[in-house]
Amino acid sequence: METIRIADSSVSRIGLGTWAIGGSEWGEVPEDEAIATCLSAIERGINLIDTAPIYGRGRAEEIVGKAIRAHGRRDDFYVATKAGLLWNSKGVFADSRPERIRQELEDSLRRLGIETIDLYQAHWPDTLIPVEETAALLAGFVREGKVKAVGVSNYSIEQMERFGGILPIASNQPPFNLFEREQEQVLEYCAGKGIAVLTYSSLCRSLLGGRVHRGMVFDAKDIRSVDPKFKEPRFSQYITAVERLSALAEERFGKTLPQLAVRWVLDHPGPVAALWGAKRPDQLDAVQGVSGWRIDAQSMAEIGRIVSESVQDPVGPEYLTPGVRPD
Repeated sequence: METIRIADSSVSRIGLGTWAIGGSEWGEVPEDEAIATCLSAIERGINLIDTAPIYGRGRAEEIVGKAIRAHGRRDDFYVATKAGLLWNSKGVFADSRPERIRQELEDSLRRLGIETIDLYQAHWPDTLIPVEETAALLAGFVREGKVKAVGVSNYSIEQMERFGGILPIASNQPPFNLFEREQEQVLEYCAGKGIAVLTYSSLCRSLLGGRVHRGMVFDAKDIRSVDPKFKEPRFSQYITAVERLSALAEERFGKTLPQLAVRWVLDHPGPVAALWGAKRPDQLDAVQGVSGWRIDAQSMAEIGRIVSESVQDPVGPEYLTPGVRPD
């Protein structure tokens, strides 16, 4: 397993994303299967486990905590979680009020069953709270020994500049994959600053995971049912790209589509890791084929052409943006 440095820690370049095992937006996941998925990741050399309170409204963190206890060795897990989202019957909102983040920290520590969080990330910027205030609060958590390193997620370059003026940023977590490249400049900025990048949606909500096919219909409770990429006529355009990319991966590299997609992310400059979402252990089988090779420049260009030719009406991940907190 390839590794990068996040602050003082060595971290696998593929991380387990636990949004799906939370069970609320991707279909129900039996607890024993969710725990087994976390343990399978560790067995495969993945020590980066990324989670958040919003994933299953706390359930994903509880699953990770149970996996840590079942495994028995806390130090084998590099736990990255987040804070800064409020959810209620009206929806999901960015919320970086100090009292809210303090409560989230204590709740996360309790659910995870650990004393210190390896990487604590501001999940979304709150437009009602200065980022400097959030940075100062998280710096306090580091001094208290409850957090080892601090990162951000979904922050712009300007917001990272302001945040970094108060507290060094160990990592940034943007959405980034073959179909969603809007954060290219953010990755370049992070590479220049030595900030680790943990890309989420590396497989684009499973579009690049090799399991989505033409004409597929998603349950109303599935997050993809409200994702514009999975609605016609866009869905057919993306599936055409998927089919062409799958053929290129097999014919040129002897790889599967998810292996090509994650390798594409990892081949960007800087300390970059890709989060790989999974609900079952077998969904991690392809991980072993990601390391030990690179995509050449000619193939990179061809991949770009396939996407631009196939997807005439591209759309980003904007639909995931939380609302502005009501007063």
